[in-house]
Amino acid sequence: MTDNNENSDVTPEEEGRVPKRVIGTPPSVGTQELLPREEPGEGGSGYVLDEKKARSAERVAAFFFTLTFLASIAFIFFYAVWPGHVGNIQRATRSNYTLGIALTLIFLGLAVGMTIWVRHLVTTKEIVQERHAISSTAEDREAFNEFFQKGAQESGLIQRKLLRRTLLLASAPLGLLPLVLLRDLGPLPEKKLRHTKWKSGTRLVVDGTGQPLKATDFNSPGGIITVVPEGAENNLDEIATSAVLLLNLPVDQLKIKKGRENWNVGGIVAYSKICTHVGCPAALYEQTTHHILCPCHQSTFDALDSAKVIFGPAARPLPQLPIGVDSEGYLIATSDFKEPVGPSFWERGRPKA
Repeated sequence: MTDNNENSDVTPEEEGRVPKRVIGTPPSVGTQELLPREEPGEGGSGYVLDEKKARSAERVAAFFFTLTFLASIAFIFFYAVWPGHVGNIQRATRSNYTLGIALTLIFLGLAVGMTIWVRHLVTTKEIVQERHAISSTAEDREAFNEFFQKGAQESGLIQRKLLRRTLLLASAPLGLLPLVLLRDLGPLPEKKLRHTKWKSGTRLVVDGTGQPLKATDFNSPGGIITVVPEGAENNLDEIATSAVLLLNLPVDQLKIKKGRENWNVGGIVAYSKICTHVGCPAALYEQTTHHILCPCHQSTFDALDSAKVIFGPAARPLPQLPIGVDSEGYLIATSDFKEPVGPSFWERGRPKA
C-alpha cells in the first residue's frame, strides 16, 4: 500500500493542478512605476533629485496651479457677475459652455499640477507597513476604558451639569442651520406655476427663431415642433413653464374628449412639453405609434388620445393647450392650459376661491 504522505512537500501549483494566476486577470506588473525616479541616496533617507529637473518640474506645476486660479476667477465671474440665466437663450448657451470649460480647466490644472509635484518633487522614500490583527487585545480594551473614564472625570463634563446642559443647548441650533440656508434656493413660486404665459389670442412662435407659425406652414403629417408664446421667446423662466409640443396628427385617428372638440386645428394639437413625472422635457416622438416619450424615466404618452399615460411613472397626461387660428391664419392659443403644467410636486399655491 502506497503512503499518501510521500508527496506532501509538493505544492498543487508544482503538480499543475492549480493555475498560477486566475484566468482572466492581468499578469503582475512587478515593481514597475508610472514614471521613473532617481536612485535612493545614502542611508536610504530618500531620493536624490536632479535640481535642474526639479526646478523645471516646479515651474510646470506652478503653471498648472496658476491656470487653476485663473479658471476659478473666470468661473466666479461668469456665474455671479455675468450670469447666463439673465438674458436670451444664446447668452445662456454661451454661459454654459464658458462655465463648463472653466470648471474643466480648474480640475485639470489642479490634478496635473499635483501629479507633477508628487511624482517629481516629493523625495520621501517608500515604506512598508506591517498589518497586524485588527481587534485589540483584552488588556488594551481594558486600558482604553480606564483612560476614557478617567478623562471623562477630569473633563468635568459629568460632574458639572450646567456646563453639560449649556453645551448641548449651544449645539442644538447647529442642526437647523442647513434649513436656514435653504432660503438661498429662492422664494417659493406661490401661484406663479398655476398659470403660464399662454392666453387667448397669443400666437405660437417657433422656439429659437421666434417665427409665427401658420397652419399651412405646418401641414406635414407626423410633424413635430417646439413652440413658445409670442413675446416670451427670450424669457427663460417663461419658456420653462410654457414650452409646447406641436404635432400634426391624422385627424381621423384622434380620440377627442368631450369638451375638447375645438382644441385642435385640422389634426394639429398642442401638448405641454414638461413631463408630469419630474418635469423633464418630453421631446421624443415616435411617428409610427404617435407616442411621446420622456427620455428621463421613459414615461410614454399617447398623442392620439389626449396624451394619456400608457407607460412609465408619470401619473397624469400631458396638459393640452387649446389652439385655433386668427384672422391672418396664424396658429394661436384660445386660452391658457386648463390644468397646471409640470409634475404634481411643484408648489403652485392655493387655487382661486
